[in-house]
Amino acid sequence: MSVIDEVLKANQEYAKNFKLGHLPMPPANKLAVVTCMDARMTVSQLLGLKTGEAHIIRNAGGIVTEDALRSLIISHHLLGTQEFMIINHTDCGMLTFKDEELRKKLQKTTGTAAVAPMHFHAFSSLEENVHEQIQKVKSHPWVPKHIPVRGFIYDVKTGRLNEVSL
Repeated sequence: MSVIDEVLKANQEYAKNFKLGHLPMPPANKLAVVTCMDARMTVSQLLGLKTGEAHIIRNAGGIVTEDALRSLIISHHLLGTQEFMIINHTDCGMLTFKDEELRKKLQKTTGTAAVAPMHFHAFSSLEENVHEQIQKVKSHPWVPKHIPVRGFIYDVKTGRLNEVSL
């Protein structure tokens, strides 16, 4: 049985006792979080959130890409979120390569170039990356200036969040 088949079976069990269909679309805590897709991060648990309390936007590195910005703008303007968090984490895979190196490796492995993705958004410093992501959000003309945008680094060894000061 494939892993997908296994999770589909688990979903059948989940659906038997599902009791969250009543939750409203807007997140109850009016919070949106941009964070990494790292499987070691159970974001709702590490933030003490329940289903329906926040929007969680995940991608490799917790990068504020065009798509993450799109999601934040929709989250605020259409669904009422009032605070944004950016979370990176220790031992992140995005610290282990450079964009151009990966691009060359992929071209060599596959024998072809590709137009997308244009960037993989690798970085060499967690703190600098968190600052950069905060600035991307704060400087966007469709993100109101009153929206707090705060950045954190999650320690995968201790489970602690540490705020990155600006």
